[in-house]
Amino acid sequence: MANTVSAQQALTRLRAGNDRFVAAVAGDEILPTALAPGRLPEVQAPFATILGCSDARVPAEIVFDQGLGDLFVIRVAGNVVAPSQVGSVEFAAQQFNTPLVVVLGHSNCGAVAATLDALRNPTAEHSRNLAAIVDRIKPALHDLVELNDELDEPLLLRRCVQANIRASVARLLSGSTILEQRVADGLLHVVGAQYDLRTGVVSFLGDTLGRMDDAEQS
Repeated sequence: MANTVSAQQALTRLRAGNDRFVAAVAGDEILPTALAPGRLPEVQAPFATILGCSDARVPAEIVFDQGLGDLFVIRVAGNVVAPSQVGSVEFAAQQFNTPLVVVLGHSNCGAVAATLDALRNPTAEHSRNLAAIVDRIKPALHDLVELNDELDEPLLLRRCVQANIRASVARLLSGSTILEQRVADGLLHVVGAQYDLRTGVVSFLGDTLGRMDDAEQS
C-alpha cells in the first residue's frame, strides 16, 4: 500500500508530532498518537523513513508522536549507513513510495564519542563488530578533530554529531542508484536531524526542503 503524502507534508507532520511530544514532556495533558485507540493496522503505508541511532532514549515513533504503521524505522548505533541500511531505505521507497528519509542523530551520541576516542587513541582495541561502526564514522570526524583542538569537549562532540549526521545523509544520496534516481525525479528527499536529549526537540539540519534550523548554526 503506497501513500500519497508529499515530502513537505511528511516533514510538517514530523515537526508537528515532535511539538506535541515536547509539550507532553513539559507536562501537558496530551495523548500520544501511538496510544490512540484503534491503531492496529493490518497493512503499512509509512509516510517517512527514519534512519536513527539505536540509543534507547530516542524511539522515533514516540519523539515524533506517530502511530503504528506511520514510520518505517531503521535503527543502528551512530545512525551509520551500511549496505543493509541502504537496502532498507530502498525497500521503503520502492514498496511504500515513502517521500522522505530522515537521518536522526542525537546529542551526546555514544557511538560518536567512541569514535572520537578511537581517533585520539588509535592503538586502543575494539571488537571487530564495534570497529565496523567506528570506522564508518571516522571519516566525518577526522578533520574536525585535527582542526579543532581548541574547542571545548562538549562543543566538539556537538559538531561531530552533526558532521556524522550529514555524512550519513551524503552516503544515502550517493550510495544507491535507486535512491539517486528517486531524488532526481523529485520522488524522495533525504534530510538530517538532531534530537536533543535534554529538551526532546528535533532540529533539522539544512534540509533539502528549504528550511534551516538553529542546529545548523551551533
